[in-house]
Amino acid sequence: QVQLVESGGGLVQTGGSLRLSCAFSGRNYDSYAMAWFRQTPGKEREFVAAITWNGRRLYYAESVEGRFTISRDNAKNMVDLQMVSLKPDDTAVYYCAAESAAFPTRSRGDYHYWGQGTQVTVSS
Repeated sequence: QVQLVESGGGLVQTGGSLRLSCAFSGRNYDSYAMAWFRQTPGKEREFVAAITWNGRRLYYAESVEGRFTISRDNAKNMVDLQMVSLKPDDTAVYYCAAESAAFPTRSRGDYHYWGQGTQVTVSS
């Protein structure tokens, strides 16, 4: 059974930085594509970033391109999301997601495993 646990959320001012981490427990981490999504109240969960099983291909939502960087460490079963130049619109609960596939998608329905989420709040 796969379990995902996010950490690193918090309150930051506009222009600040945060690094989110997601710890994967289970077998064969390096066979999973990993992704980050985010959700605000009343809105659907939206794609933020994703990474292939080997870390060689990265995918970003247009709204975060150039500001967020996804990375993974297959030796530690971790995936991170480095966020810089944060804006109030980035305020959301951020979720880590995993899918047993070589290549990730941007569709939340394709991901079987989810973390509990971590709150990111960017003050203006």
